[in-house]
Amino acid sequence: MEDFNSWRDLLNPEFYIKMGGFWLILFIVFAETGLFVGFFLPGDSLLFVSGIYAVEIIKETFGSTGSDFLDTTILASCVALAAIVGNEVGYYFGVKTGPALYKKQDTMLFKKKYLYQAHDFFEKHGALAIIMARFLPVVRTFTPIVAGIVKMDKREFLRDNVVGAVLWSFILIFAGHYLDKLFQEQFGINLKEKLEVIIIIIVLVTTLPVIIKFVFGKKEDHSKYENKDFDQE
Repeated sequence: MEDFNSWRDLLNPEFYIKMGGFWLILFIVFAETGLFVGFFLPGDSLLFVSGIYAVEIIKETFGSTGSDFLDTTILASCVALAAIVGNEVGYYFGVKTGPALYKKQDTMLFKKKYLYQAHDFFEKHGALAIIMARFLPVVRTFTPIVAGIVKMDKREFLRDNVVGAVLWSFILIFAGHYLDKLFQEQFGINLKEKLEVIIIIIVLVTTLPVIIKFVFGKKEDHSKYENKDFDQE
């Protein structure tokens, strides 16, 4: 069991893996879109680092299959399922209560600007946004809510949700697992010893588009959402 030493641990995916393993990983993935409070938790980096530890995670949870590939596939599949369920919860939350969020005051865990950004992203990219948002921190938390608010067809949403979740989980988890093996075999480098650098790189790569949009993007008029009747969508 990993001990909590500082708030920095909350940004360290290895902390969650060692503290709660398989089930905590699934909960965090679900919470990011299903509970709308997980946007500050490690997402992409958690999956990548989970891939590095995939064999250990599955062995401790279910017992190893004896195959790295199967162990990694089991982990990626379960993460994809948690991501799908989380998005579906977010979608139905948007359908039922989403419009009220535009009148909700900002809190420590909820920032209205994130909802606006997700709405702009959804309007710009349409249904493809559900797939693309999976790879964008913060945006992926609120995009399924927006899809529910604008009454996106639930079958189309489920289709794009499944595609996005599978791509996101399998790409990042398999990248973590096999890049770790590649670096060890070819360069003698153990990625588990370089996790801080890896996490910084992943955070920069995944958040850079959001930061660029926020800093240099054209300022949008978000007042159009305040009084919009989404029941007519």
